[in-house]
Parts: sequence; structure tokens; C-alpha cells
Amino acid sequence: MSFFEKIVGSFDEKKEWRAIEARAKALPNDYANAFKAIQKYMWSTDGATDWQDSKRIYNSLLDLFEEGAAEQRKVTDLTGDDVATFCDGLIEDVETWKDKPRQKLNDTIRKMK
Repeated sequence: MSFFEKIVGSFDEKKEWRAIEARAKALPNDYANAFKAIQKYMWSTDGATDWQDSKRIYNSLLDLFEEGAAEQRKVTDLTGDDVATFCDGLIEDVETWKDKPRQKLNDTIRKMK
């Protein structure tokens, strides 16, 4: 991967992200706003570090929201009232940004033995 790709991402990743954003914009307003709020939460907390994980999470969320919208359900019918806990569950099995400094600290201390 080139330095440029590390900074701005590959063309394919950008294309895939634009497709995700287009799907989100096509949702009814309450779902689109919920998606954006969840996206902001994920970016400001411990989002996935790997593009493939992020893509899978966001596409799965969009699948769920599209189905919920088609059934005319409320967003919280799908996420529950504690949306942050719902989001945390989406990333519980992937490496997050918080994991990197935690691993670095553990490795540093382990080397001191």
C-alpha cells in the first residue's frame, strides 16, 4: 500500500464508502439521521480499524435499517433504547482503535520482565 493510499484510502474503498453513504441517504429521515448519529458515535469512540470490518458493520446496519424501514418500525425497535450499547455490540468482535494503544502498553510492559 502506498503512502497516499494509507492517508486517503484506495479508490475502491472510496467507491465502497460512497455506496454506503448513498444507501444511508436513501433511507427515511429517521433512519438516515440514526445512521449518521451511529456513524458519528463509532468514529468518535472505538470504531473498527480495518476497512473490511467497517464495511461489513455499516452494510449490516444498513440492511437492518432498510428492513426496519420497509416494515415501518421505529429505529429503537431495532436498536433498543440504549443505542450506544447496540453500537458497542456491533464492534465487539473486531479490532478497534482503542485496542492498538492497549496492545502497545501490554507489549511494552511484557518486554520489561
